[in-house]
Amino acid sequence: MDFRRRLRAEEPEINFIPLIDLLLVILIFLMITTTYARFRELPLNLPGVQAEPLATRPGEIVVAVARDGRYLLDAGQPRFVAPTALADELRVLASGVQNPLVVIHADAGASHQSVMAILEAARTAGLARVSFAARSAGP
Repeated sequence: MDFRRRLRAEEPEINFIPLIDLLLVILIFLMITTTYARFRELPLNLPGVQAEPLATRPGEIVVAVARDGRYLLDAGQPRFVAPTALADELRVLASGVQNPLVVIHADAGASHQSVMAILEAARTAGLARVSFAARSAGP
Protein backbone atom coordinates (compact mmCIF):
# COMPACT_ATOMS: atom_id res chain seq x y z
CA MET A 1 0.00 0.00 0.00
CA ASP A 2 1.15 3.41 -0.93
CA PHE A 3 0.62 5.86 1.92
CA ARG A 4 2.29 8.73 0.20
CA ARG A 5 0.01 11.33 -1.02
CA ARG A 6 0.34 12.21 -4.58
CA LEU A 7 1.88 15.61 -4.97
CA ARG A 8 0.03 17.75 -7.35
CA ALA A 9 1.94 20.34 -9.30
CA GLU A 10 0.53 23.75 -8.52
CA GLU A 11 -0.01 25.94 -11.49
CA PRO A 12 1.57 29.37 -11.24
CA GLU A 13 -0.90 32.15 -10.68
CA ILE A 14 -0.50 35.80 -11.62
CA ASN A 15 -1.98 38.21 -9.14
CA PHE A 16 -3.19 41.32 -10.97
CA ILE A 17 -4.29 43.28 -7.90
CA PRO A 18 -0.84 44.81 -7.16
CA LEU A 19 -0.39 45.64 -10.83
CA ILE A 20 -3.72 47.48 -10.95
CA ASP A 21 -2.82 49.37 -7.75
CA LEU A 22 0.49 50.45 -9.26
CA LEU A 23 -1.14 51.62 -12.48
CA LEU A 24 -3.73 53.65 -10.57
CA VAL A 25 -0.99 55.38 -8.58
CA ILE A 26 0.90 56.21 -11.79
CA LEU A 27 -2.29 57.48 -13.42
CA ILE A 28 -3.07 59.75 -10.47
CA PHE A 29 0.51 61.05 -10.49
CA LEU A 30 0.33 61.85 -14.21
CA MET A 31 -3.03 63.58 -13.84
CA ILE A 32 -1.75 65.79 -11.04
CA THR A 33 1.53 66.76 -12.69
CA THR A 34 0.14 67.45 -16.18
CA THR A 35 -0.41 71.07 -17.08
CA TYR A 36 -3.22 71.97 -19.40
CA ALA A 37 -1.99 75.21 -20.93
CA ARG A 38 -3.25 76.73 -24.13
CA PHE A 39 -1.35 79.12 -26.33
CA ARG A 40 -3.47 82.23 -26.48
CA GLU A 41 -1.07 84.38 -28.42
CA LEU A 42 2.12 83.74 -30.28
CA PRO A 43 4.20 86.91 -30.47
CA LEU A 44 5.89 87.28 -33.84
CA ASN A 45 8.52 89.73 -34.93
CA LEU A 46 8.42 89.77 -38.71
CA PRO A 47 11.71 90.44 -40.45
CA GLY A 48 12.45 93.68 -42.21
CA VAL A 49 14.56 94.10 -45.31
CA GLN A 50 17.33 96.56 -46.02
CA ALA A 51 17.90 95.74 -49.68
CA GLU A 52 17.30 98.27 -52.42
CA PRO A 53 14.17 97.67 -54.48
CA LEU A 54 14.58 96.47 -58.04
CA ALA A 55 13.97 99.03 -60.77
CA THR A 56 12.18 96.55 -63.07
CA ARG A 57 10.18 93.56 -62.02
CA PRO A 58 9.18 91.51 -65.04
CA GLY A 59 6.62 88.78 -64.53
CA GLU A 60 5.47 89.99 -61.13
CA ILE A 61 1.82 89.62 -60.14
CA VAL A 62 0.98 91.62 -57.01
CA VAL A 63 -1.90 90.46 -54.82
CA ALA A 64 -2.83 92.57 -51.80
CA VAL A 65 -5.01 91.45 -48.91
CA ALA A 66 -6.87 94.10 -46.92
CA ARG A 67 -7.69 93.84 -43.25
CA ASP A 68 -11.31 93.03 -44.08
CA GLY A 69 -10.33 90.17 -46.42
CA ARG A 70 -10.70 91.92 -49.79
CA TYR A 71 -8.22 90.97 -52.53
CA LEU A 72 -6.66 93.54 -54.86
CA LEU A 73 -4.84 92.48 -58.02
CA ASP A 74 -2.33 94.98 -59.35
CA ALA A 75 -1.52 94.10 -62.96
CA GLY A 76 -1.29 97.50 -64.60
CA GLN A 77 -4.73 98.55 -63.39
CA PRO A 78 -5.63 97.65 -59.76
CA ARG A 79 -8.98 95.94 -59.28
CA PHE A 80 -10.73 94.06 -56.50
CA VAL A 81 -11.33 90.35 -57.05
CA ALA A 82 -13.71 87.93 -55.34
CA PRO A 83 -12.00 85.07 -53.46
CA THR A 84 -13.70 82.48 -55.67
CA ALA A 85 -12.35 84.06 -58.87
CA LEU A 86 -8.82 84.59 -57.59
CA ALA A 87 -7.35 81.42 -59.13
CA ASP A 88 -8.87 82.17 -62.53
CA GLU A 89 -7.59 85.75 -62.47
CA LEU A 90 -4.08 84.60 -61.53
CA ARG A 91 -4.14 82.05 -64.36
CA VAL A 92 -5.18 84.75 -66.87
CA LEU A 93 -2.50 87.18 -65.67
CA ALA A 94 0.23 84.52 -65.80
CA SER A 95 -0.72 83.22 -69.24
CA GLY A 96 1.52 85.53 -71.24
CA VAL A 97 4.36 85.82 -68.72
CA GLN A 98 7.43 83.62 -68.60
CA ASN A 99 8.20 82.33 -65.08
CA PRO A 100 5.68 84.54 -63.21
CA LEU A 101 6.14 85.52 -59.56
CA VAL A 102 3.20 86.11 -57.22
CA VAL A 103 3.99 88.75 -54.57
CA ILE A 104 1.63 88.85 -51.60
CA HIS A 105 1.17 92.16 -49.77
CA ALA A 106 -0.79 91.23 -46.65
CA ASP A 107 -2.08 93.72 -44.12
CA ALA A 108 -0.92 93.04 -40.57
CA GLY A 109 -4.55 92.67 -39.51
CA ALA A 110 -5.51 90.32 -42.34
CA SER A 111 -6.55 86.84 -41.31
CA HIS A 112 -4.31 83.86 -41.91
CA GLN A 113 -7.10 82.26 -43.92
CA SER A 114 -7.04 85.17 -46.39
CA VAL A 115 -3.33 84.65 -47.06
CA MET A 116 -3.78 80.88 -47.33
CA ALA A 117 -6.53 81.46 -49.91
CA ILE A 118 -4.00 83.31 -52.09
CA LEU A 119 -1.48 80.48 -51.73
CA GLU A 120 -4.15 77.94 -52.65
CA ALA A 121 -5.25 80.02 -55.65
CA ALA A 122 -1.64 80.26 -56.85
CA ARG A 123 -1.25 76.50 -56.53
CA THR A 124 -4.50 75.92 -58.40
CA ALA A 125 -3.36 78.31 -61.17
CA GLY A 126 -0.08 76.42 -61.50
CA LEU A 127 2.12 79.21 -60.15
CA ALA A 128 5.01 77.84 -58.13
CA ARG A 129 6.92 81.04 -57.37
CA VAL A 130 5.33 82.94 -54.48
CA SER A 131 6.90 85.66 -52.37
CA PHE A 132 5.80 87.80 -49.43
CA ALA A 133 6.41 91.52 -49.34
CA ALA A 134 8.03 92.93 -46.22
CA ARG A 135 8.23 96.42 -44.81
CA SER A 136 11.60 98.09 -45.25
CA ALA A 137 13.51 98.58 -42.02
CA GLY A 138 14.21 102.22 -41.29
CA PRO A 139 17.77 103.51 -40.85
